Amino acid sequence: MSLGDHIEELRGRLILAITGLMIGTGICLLFGTRIIKFIEKPYTKVFLIPKSKSKTEEEKTLKLIQDLFDNAQHKVAEDPNTPEIDTKTEEFLRKFCTNVFLTLRNDPNYTVLYPSTDRKSLTRRLQILSPAAGFISYIKIAMMAGLILSSPWVFYQIWMFVAAGLYAHEKKYIHTAVPFSATLFVTGALFFLFVVAPLTLGFLVKFNESVLDAWSNFTFADYISFITMLMLVFGVAFQTPVAIFFLNRTGLVSIQALRKSRKFVVLIIFIVAAMATPPDVISQVTLAIPLYFLFELGIILSVFAERRRKLQEKTA
Repeated sequence: MSLGDHIEELRGRLILAITGLMIGTGICLLFGTRIIKFIEKPYTKVFLIPKSKSKTEEEKTLKLIQDLFDNAQHKVAEDPNTPEIDTKTEEFLRKFCTNVFLTLRNDPNYTVLYPSTDRKSLTRRLQILSPAAGFISYIKIAMMAGLILSSPWVFYQIWMFVAAGLYAHEKKYIHTAVPFSATLFVTGALFFLFVVAPLTLGFLVKFNESVLDAWSNFTFADYISFITMLMLVFGVAFQTPVAIFFLNRTGLVSIQALRKSRKFVVLIIFIVAAMATPPDVISQVTLAIPLYFLFELGIILSVFAERRRKLQEKTA
């Protein structure tokens, strides 16, 4: 194919891939609320106040209110100019003051909320600081979920563009690469969401509170950008074995060269992990370690494919 044909092929594949992404995003827009709850799980896990602690805080608050009211009642009783208050009025005032304090404590404008039947009230609420931030974040979530949903179609278009520049004997690996790429992308995104995100958030929050003596209040937009960006990074990073296998099968890199380059690969992986993740050790290491194992997986797949090829040549 000429350069013009390659550009035309790229344009067509991009249109098809974007169309699939838009359809996936449209579907995910219908389930945006459920997807948000799904993405908020790492945040909830880090900021969830244990029920035992919440119960203790509840008891402490009620005791404080009781002590304040008893002190006020004692001061009033000592004043000879204060008129007598009947028992029913006193009980009403006690209940009224208690309810006022509890209402103020459970006000959503406060940073920490305490137990109720709603699980959200056990966590620090994410905040939206600008009128359009919530809507923009909602679209980001839908696009990320749409990319995951349409990943088989998107990777199919990517690999079909690559296949246009391959020889006939090399194109047979495309049909294996498409489902493998989609599976690894989804695995990488979910690995970050369920494994890496809680560890990273926990580390950063503890660092803020213990070292900086600062309270961690995240905005909804910042949290969603953080999660979706790193889900994408991990999804793309998990394509390593496919890339290694493809480079070996096309003859660009030999298995021997891959094995000899391990020590350089480790260095490169940690550099890439440091550049692709926030500046904290947890997220860097949790990306670098899987990347190295995926590199080794790529070598193993290449070895098996090479053995299979030699076996077929012998039997042929």
